[in-house]
Amino acid sequence: MPVTSVGIIGAGIAGLTAALSFARHGVRCDIIEQASVLEEVGAGLQVSPNAARILAALDVLPQIEAKWLEPVTVDLASGLSLKRLVSLPMRDVARQRWRAPYGVLHRATLQQALLAAVKHNPLCHLHLGKRLESASKQAVTAVTFREHDLIVGADGVWSSARFAVPGSPAATFSGNIAWRFTVAQKDAPAFLNRQSVTAFLGPSAHLVVYPLAETGDFNIVAIAVGANPGDTWKAEAQGKQHALLIDQFRGWNPAFLPVLETVVKPTFWPLFQACEGRWHNGKDTVLIGDAAHAMMPFAAQGAAMAIEDAFELAAFVSADQPLAEALSAFEGHRVPRIEKARKRAALNKFAYHARGPLRLGRDFVLGMRPPEAFLADFDWLYGYRAEGL
Repeated sequence: MPVTSVGIIGAGIAGLTAALSFARHGVRCDIIEQASVLEEVGAGLQVSPNAARILAALDVLPQIEAKWLEPVTVDLASGLSLKRLVSLPMRDVARQRWRAPYGVLHRATLQQALLAAVKHNPLCHLHLGKRLESASKQAVTAVTFREHDLIVGADGVWSSARFAVPGSPAATFSGNIAWRFTVAQKDAPAFLNRQSVTAFLGPSAHLVVYPLAETGDFNIVAIAVGANPGDTWKAEAQGKQHALLIDQFRGWNPAFLPVLETVVKPTFWPLFQACEGRWHNGKDTVLIGDAAHAMMPFAAQGAAMAIEDAFELAAFVSADQPLAEALSAFEGHRVPRIEKARKRAALNKFAYHARGPLRLGRDFVLGMRPPEAFLADFDWLYGYRAEGL
C-alpha cells in the first residue's frame, strides 16, 4: 500500500527538506513544530555540493544562491603563526569537479528559503506552536486532524521522537564546546580572508572563519575541549563562558585576542552527539538528521547529512515496496555513509587539534601534499548523488 500522508516532527532544515522531498513524490505532509515562530539559531552554515545538488532538485537553490557567497578557496592555517598550510581552490572546482556549487550563508537564509517553498507547496502543511506529548500517530493526528502512514522524527539532537523507536540512539556530551559569533568586516583583522573559508588550527582547538554575504560580517566558530556543562545546550557566552573562550585561545597568535575579547554576545554551545542505535521502529516511525545521528562539526556535514537523509527517505518510501522494508532499506543505505562522515570528522579533529610534535608533523605533511590529493579525498563526499536524483 503506497504512503500517501506523512507527519513530520520538527521544522528545522531536516524537517522542511523532508516535506519538500515527499511532496516531490506526490505525498502530503504535515510538519509539526513546537516553536510559534521559526527563528534559526546559530549563524553561518556551509552548504557543500552534495547538499546543494539536492536543494537544486527541490528548486530551493536559486533562492539561496542569490544571497550566499561561493568561497574562492578553502584554507587551513596555523592559529599560532597565521601561516597558510593548505589552500584548496573551491568556487570553480566545485562546479566543474562535483557539478554543484559550494556556498556559505547564514542559517536563517537556508531555513527561510525552505520555509517559503513549503508554504507555497499545496502538499505541505505547517503547524507552528504545537507541542507533542509523544511521537505516536495518535498524538500527531490530534494536532493535524489527519491520520498518517508514516511519522518522521526530525526534531534534533534532543529528539522526543526517539522514544517511539526502541533501541534508538542516545545523546551524549562530546567533550567539545563551540562558541559562535559574528564580527563586522570593518572590525575584523586584516589577516582574515574575505573570499575564503579558513580553518585556523591550534593545540586542542580550532577556529573556522568565513564571510557572510547577507550581512557583511564574518561568521566565526571556535571549537575547543571543554568541561561538561550539564543540561545546558546553548546559552549566551557571558561571564565565565566568555572567559573560557579567551583562555582557550590565549596561547594563539596575539592577533586573535582583540577579536575574542570584544565580541558581542557570542553563543556557547556544548556539542552533543548521538551514539549508534536504530533509526526506525520497523513499521511506521523513522528518525532523520540529528535525531538519528548528531555528529561533531569537524567535517561541516551536519546540515548536509540531514538534507541527504530527508531526500533519500522520501525516495525509499515512495518506491514500490512495503513501508517496513523501505525503512530498513533506507537505514541500511544511510548508515555506512554516516559512519564514513563520522570517521572523516574524527580524523579532522585529530589533525586540527594536534599538539607538540604531532602538530609539527601535521604542518609538514599538509605543506607537502598537492591540492589535487586533497580534492580527491572529497570526491566520495561532495560528488555523492543521492537516491532519487
